[in-house]
Amino acid sequence: MNDTHPRRRSPRPGRARKRAIREQAARTGVPYSVAARVIAELGLQPGESVASHGRTIYPSDPFRQSIVEQRAHRSFTERLADTRRAADLPEGRPHHLVDRFPPGRGLAGSGVGRLYHGEGRTELLTLLYLAVAVETPALVPEAGGLAWVAEMAEETAVDMECAELDRAARSMLENDTSTLWPRLTEALSSASSSHDPHLRETATHLAEAPSRWSGIRPFDGVRQILDALLMVAEDGHAPGTRVRALAGPHRGRTATILSAVWGAAGPPIAYRIQLDGATTTLGMAAGELVVLADQESLHA
Repeated sequence: MNDTHPRRRSPRPGRARKRAIREQAARTGVPYSVAARVIAELGLQPGESVASHGRTIYPSDPFRQSIVEQRAHRSFTERLADTRRAADLPEGRPHHLVDRFPPGRGLAGSGVGRLYHGEGRTELLTLLYLAVAVETPALVPEAGGLAWVAEMAEETAVDMECAELDRAARSMLENDTSTLWPRLTEALSSASSSHDPHLRETATHLAEAPSRWSGIRPFDGVRQILDALLMVAEDGHAPGTRVRALAGPHRGRTATILSAVWGAAGPPIAYRIQLDGATTTLGMAAGELVVLADQESLHA
């Protein structure tokens, strides 16, 4: 009796490997031969990549995915209003960023708790931008030009204009937090007598409700917000990204990125991670980590 159904052919040997190499080359922007060598040497699985390449702007989980999708379906009027707020310095941009990168949680069973969280994130971000404006005013984009860019209703265009300012705000959080707070308080005092009416107004608003920020230290959440923001313009992987260690005594163990370590320019040079089941953080160079598969690079 003849079989009327065509037989399914077996996959050709090496087809999956070649596809993985092509995907690795496309994802990291390296030649096919380089991608093949990397996969062979590091034992990368399909969809994985070394953390020194590529980007994960906002790691996907069901809640964050829903936020990204909601933002993607905003009307032009809504996008324009939000982008105008993103260009309003120093007070509007913090509100924009807190809404854009809402709190989430680490993967169940990883031991990582809340991410992008903490009461007072808006106030701390405002203080950081205020301090940069007081200490290094040249890093603050010219208001008229920034407002013109905002009329494009493209928040990433505003991000590009504010890149140096955002990076300076993030760099302040690398300091010892015990010395950072007096620095922020001093900047607030200076802003209250500034010739810039926007700085004076912001200082007044903060001073009118000190209970909203004076006892609050949401440093981790604000670091994560600024890390994710900076990934928009740079390659890199935002807090919450799942990784696997390539080197050292923890080789092969999976972990979650908690924050990035930035150099003077360019993408992160290292990451602070929390190994699954651990309670402390560990620093590892970007080239010593593999980004696990199935983590979409979402624009938040």
